[in-house]
Amino acid sequence: MKKVLCLGAGLVARPYIHYLSENGFHVLVASRTKEKAERLIKGCENAEALAFNIAKDDNLLEELTAKVDLVCSLLPYTYHVKAAKVAIKHKKPFCTTSYISDEMKALEKDAKSAGVLLLNECGVDPGIDHMSAMKIIDNVHDNGGKIASFTSFTGGLPAPDSNNNPYGYKLSWSPRGVLLAGRNDAHFLRDGKDVKIPGAELFENYELMEVPGIGTFEGYPNRDSMSYIDIYNIPETKTMLRGTFRNVGWCETLDKIADLGLLDIEERSLDGITYAAMIQELTSAGSNDIKEAVAKFCKIDINHQIITRLEWLGLFEERLIPSGINTRLDALCHLFEEKMQYTPGERDMIVMHHEFIVEYPGKKQKITSTLIDYGIPNGDSSMSRTVALPVAIASRMILEGRINLTGVYRPIIPEIYEPILEELAGLDIALEEHTMDL
Repeated sequence: MKKVLCLGAGLVARPYIHYLSENGFHVLVASRTKEKAERLIKGCENAEALAFNIAKDDNLLEELTAKVDLVCSLLPYTYHVKAAKVAIKHKKPFCTTSYISDEMKALEKDAKSAGVLLLNECGVDPGIDHMSAMKIIDNVHDNGGKIASFTSFTGGLPAPDSNNNPYGYKLSWSPRGVLLAGRNDAHFLRDGKDVKIPGAELFENYELMEVPGIGTFEGYPNRDSMSYIDIYNIPETKTMLRGTFRNVGWCETLDKIADLGLLDIEERSLDGITYAAMIQELTSAGSNDIKEAVAKFCKIDINHQIITRLEWLGLFEERLIPSGINTRLDALCHLFEEKMQYTPGERDMIVMHHEFIVEYPGKKQKITSTLIDYGIPNGDSSMSRTVALPVAIASRMILEGRINLTGVYRPIIPEIYEPILEELAGLDIALEEHTMDL
């Protein structure tokens, strides 16, 4: 029986482990807390849990990699390259769902020399977004067409029946990652114009977008859309924009949270300081009414919904910031963790929506491709399934010899994306495509 090493037992690991176990592979789940891994493998015949800390257990990483047939890292992205280097050394294929970093890209030559594949970006976003987009792009090109415009937005959100807090958001991912994404600059192409938006202005640059069958969302641009012109092989396009969906109200609120300085990652002592005192310091409020001070600082009315959202979160409360927290961002993350959890029976959803304008000789078309996927109440979240299953299917294909590539890849070639999309559709994760003549 072939063995897989799954590094990490976080929010998305369970569907990965269960898929491979059910398909006849033995999965070693290595986690800093063994109990966490043990919970995930319940009900699996072919899985075992072990304690492992990527930061210091170097010998154990070598030992485990040597005895398996494939390594998948579901750890924070900062550890992928370390694990990939060990996989190359032991000539074992490696998978992850994270973006290809420059350091990962630099392993191309070593991976080819070792005869192994390092498959990255094989989750939902990045992952299913690449695969579903490339399926349409390749089809258009094969039929003599050109891509004139491409936009793609994805969001992990509460399902409408579980959307019951003022932010329209709940955590299916690390709150730190969610909030830090709001500090990134954005760079995209729109109607032939090169557009750059500094991180500080990101949440001012959203637009309302209608997704058929589900409703209206705020869409704001992701970091660097420009590199995808080459990655997707569409030099002809005049628009290339990749972004994130959130429910209405999120962007204006996060914009003010950023203005207040709550996304600050500078380390400082917050011992003995209350949330209210932190806000008073940031707004120079002194002993004034805290809501008035925030409204004045943010240049909004005291009855604005943003004030309601900040109050609901607990930012105006006379309660101590927990000890051990030493950045304002982490103080904010603590409140997100506390207030934005899914309760039993609630479900999340993934919404992904691509729009293409396509030109053929003598005709022009608009193509849309939309995924709306819901979590299973009291079961796996949509986020965990849509992130984990693509990389699980890819892992199986590599182990069964159906993918025979070497070097650093993302799933943008037909031999990878076609079988994965086909199997995902069989698991009820599928995009609905529509074409209309313009």
